[in-house]
Formats: sequence, structure tokens, C-alpha cells
Amino acid sequence: MPSIRPLSPELVNQIAAGEVIERPASVVKELAENSLDAGARRIEIEVEQGGTRLIRVRDDGAGIAPDELPLALAPHATSKISTFDELVRVASMGFRGEALASIASVSRMTLASRRGQDAHGARLEARAGQVPQPAAHPVGTTVEVRDLFHAVPARRKFLRAERTEFGHIDELVRGLALARPDVEFRLAHNGKPVRMLKPVSGDAAQLQRAGELLGETFAHNCLRVEHAAAGLRLAGWIGLPTASRAQADQQYFHVNGRLVRDRSVAHAVRQAYEDVLYHGRHPAFVLFLELDPAAVDVNVHPAKREVRFRDARLVHDFLFHALRDAVAHARAGGTGPPAMPSTSPRDISDLAPRTPSDFGLPPRQFALGVREAPVDAYATLLGTHAVASTGSATLPETGPGDVPPLGYALAQLAGIYILAENAGGLVLVDMHAAHERVTYERLKAARAANDVRSQHLLVPEAIAVNEREAAAAEEHAEALAACGLEIGRSGPRQVTARRIPALLDGADVAQLARDVLGELAEHGSSRRLEELQNDLLSTLACHGSVRAHRRLTVPEMNALLREMEATERSGQCNHGRPTWTQLSIAELDRLFLRGR
Repeated sequence: MPSIRPLSPELVNQIAAGEVIERPASVVKELAENSLDAGARRIEIEVEQGGTRLIRVRDDGAGIAPDELPLALAPHATSKISTFDELVRVASMGFRGEALASIASVSRMTLASRRGQDAHGARLEARAGQVPQPAAHPVGTTVEVRDLFHAVPARRKFLRAERTEFGHIDELVRGLALARPDVEFRLAHNGKPVRMLKPVSGDAAQLQRAGELLGETFAHNCLRVEHAAAGLRLAGWIGLPTASRAQADQQYFHVNGRLVRDRSVAHAVRQAYEDVLYHGRHPAFVLFLELDPAAVDVNVHPAKREVRFRDARLVHDFLFHALRDAVAHARAGGTGPPAMPSTSPRDISDLAPRTPSDFGLPPRQFALGVREAPVDAYATLLGTHAVASTGSATLPETGPGDVPPLGYALAQLAGIYILAENAGGLVLVDMHAAHERVTYERLKAARAANDVRSQHLLVPEAIAVNEREAAAAEEHAEALAACGLEIGRSGPRQVTARRIPALLDGADVAQLARDVLGELAEHGSSRRLEELQNDLLSTLACHGSVRAHRRLTVPEMNALLREMEATERSGQCNHGRPTWTQLSIAELDRLFLRGR
């Protein structure tokens, strides 16, 4: 075996580059984050051939002293931390001090900079024996990287096509620009401007920047999120379920200003949207989580793309509840709870406009049944007190001259759609989808109001699991029992199921146990039981809702509109389809060329 010997500094830097510099976008990330740490308010990024030929990042930040330019290119030299305490409470974007040295080891780099108090700037080529030379330069720093990976051609072969590599750079710039709307970003590729984002300020700055980068569809179909608890603060915007996407390509999550990817965060988001999205669809979001820097480790990944939370379960549950509540308040007729005050409900017929057919008719119970608890047929599943516990949702009361968000019903179209008029114009409602959501939420409320009924298995079932899942069954036995699931550890890699929720009679017990225990082992919590119960309630709601081609009276249609306004998540049905849409007077005028 060859003798042990120290590696050359050049090889050490090239190995470090393999961890930090994955592709041209990695270079742009390190340089742009350095610019932000330097207090830049304008960052210009120029690339050629997807970044393989040239990457130039210019900023108007604080600049670097001429005698410190060589030190800036030295391995693990930094101005951002000096003690271990500062390392565990990192407040800057970059801090490790190996990025510039690593980039210089696999490219031809030039560094030029000038501070505000200096009469002129200085320039340094990252080659052995070079010293800074005086140079004309505005206040700020310019880093020029040419021929990336020329010194390690094997790495260059693994790069993708020019268009793909530039796409990664563009995506990176979008993430940085979303986090810092106060900074101007300019991006050019092969001499052509691609993005020119002017700085914006004010309360709506980030939403304005999001509209520029993600499109007006996101800006016009998103919900504001603001929530704080347990030392955590979440702010930003999440897309409406009806504006979901086929890919997870508009998901930006920042921790203390740093764009990161985290499995626990992704899991919390999926759970928050589980009740309102088609399978395979993805929500869009731009979110910013702030917490004590000591509660998050940003040093677990060389490129700082991932973080580790000190209390990952706390963060997961905080995000889930904040996002779930925001989605729940996306009711039909608006993006939040009804604007009208909620007082004691009154007869729906008082809210509906009178039609000739209504005069002289005796009071009647609406056959649609939206004012009554819709769970009578399912009392055996939900418990004997289910019907009494649900009641009706408190309906909004309107004052003289007020128009409810969804307006008043005008007619029914093709036995499927309700046409209504509100203050904005024409409202169209899919009556089956809408009633399905109303019924579904009633069923869930009934379940929540009663203890979960469970039933013993005729023969206890032994289930093979891994050690972590078996430990999770032992640790969370009490929580599982509260959900109607009795699973006990019966061996190092085995558990035994003895009871399951009555709603899940006939379910695959072994698969159910593995799903639940797998999530408990991974995230410390599981909603698999609730998901399965919700699937059943969704099916019941679908079969128990008004069917297509059923003729409704005007009072029945208005009753459904009022229930939609009072029901959480009523903007979409249980399967993620929209329940209503609005056509404004201006849109109707354009359809008929009025005013032209």
C-alpha cells in the first residue's frame, strides 16, 4: 500500500470544488450570495454558453481592500465568521470561505474591486505569483470566471446542454430575486438581456416581484400567509388549489433568507393541500420562514442547499397548521372568511330575490338539504350523536343593500350550473361539485365532534416492519390509540395490530400500519389514518350530494350559494376541481365588443 502523504493545495481545492461547484449555476450562486452579503443593491450577471465559457458577476457592494484580494482567494478565508459561536448562529448567506478558492482552482478567474474610500480599484488574476494591480473600477466588486472546468475536463463532460445549464442559472436568480425584492437583478445570456428586475419596496413588494418572476397567474391566484408561534414566523404567498401545476416548478422556500430544499417542508406542504388537489398536482408557493439562527444548521451541505432544523417536528407541524388554515379559509366568493358579519342564521328565502313562482307558496323544506345535517344516512359510521353534533354552518347575514359574495341565483343551466349575479358581474357554480364540498366538510365536522369509533380485529395481525417503525409503534402507542388504531410492538422488527377505526373496516391492515409507522418514524407524526378516513367521507359526500340534471328552485340555489360562502375550502371540490368562477362586467363587455 502506498505511503500516506499530504495532498497538494491545488488538488485539495479541486476536491473542494467537486463538493461546492456542481455546475455553472453553483458559481453564480456563490458569487451572487457574496454580493448580497456585501450589501449590494444592484447585481449584474452575464453568462456565455450556459456559463461554461464566461460568468461575470458585478455588484455595487462594499468592495474589498487591495491588499485583501489575495486573501479572498485563499482557502477558508472569510470576513463573515471568526468564532464557533458565530458559526452556529450564521446570519450571512456565505460563510465557509472555500467558494472563491474552489472556483479559481477549476477556472480562469479574475477579481476586481474598489471600496468607497479608495481612490481607485485593484485587479487580481487568480494565478500563482500574481499580485493586485491598480485598475479603474466603480465602487463594488466584479468577479469574472472563464472556461469553467478547463482544468478538470472530466467534470465538463458531465454538464448538460447549454440551454439546460442556463435554465439552472435563471432558476437560481429567480429564487434570489424573490427573497430580495429590494435588490436590482440583471441577467444576460450570450449578450442578450434576459431579466431586468428593478428594486421594489412596500408591503406588496415581494408579491409584485413574484408576479414578475412567476407570472400574473400566480399573483392573481394566491393567498397571503402570516403566522407566528413558538419562536417561528412564516410569511409569504401560497397558490390557490385551483391554480395548481403539473410540476413542482414554482415552489420557493426560504429559511432566514436562504433558498433551501427540505423533505420535511415538502411533506408539510403536501399534507396541507391533501384535501383540495388532484393527485399528481403541485401547489405553487413563495414562503419565508424566520427562526433563531441557532435553531437551524445551515452547514450540513457544502453548497448550502439543505438545512437541518434542531426541532424538525416542531417546524413541520408549524408549517402544516399555518398552511392548512390558510387553504381552509379560501372560501368561495373570496380568499378569506366571508366579509359579512356572522350572526344568527335566518330563513334562506329572505336572502333570495323574489320570483313570480315564489309568491303565494307556503314555506317548504328545501330538498337540497344544505340547511340540515347531511349525515343521517351515515350515523352508524360516525356515531349515534353525529347528527346532533353537526348542526348547520352559521350563514352570513346581509344588511340592506348588501350583496353576498356569490350574489343571488338567476337560473340553472343544463341542470349542472347555477347562474348568479353579484356586485362584480356573473357567477357560475358547478352545483354538484359545490354541494359535494359542503357535504364533505359537514361529514368531517361530525367525525371531529365525536370520539373515533374503533373495532377489534377478529384475529390480531402480525406485521413485519423495520426497527425504526417498530420503535415508532412503541413510542406513539397512545397517539395511535386516540386515532382508533391499536398497534403494539411484538418483536425487534414486528408489530401486532389489534384494533382499527370502524370507518376503515375492510382496509389492508398491514399496509395501513406500515404507512402510518413509516411516517411516524420519518416525521414524528402521521396523518395517514385521517387521509384514509377522508377518502371514505369524500366518497360518501359524492354519493350524498345533489346530482347533475337535478332541477333546483331559486331558493334552493340561493341556499347552496350561502352555504358555500360559509364553508371552508369551498372554492374547490374534494377532488381539486373548481366549484365556481366569476365573469366581470368588463369581461362580458369584451365578449360582446361593447364600447368598441
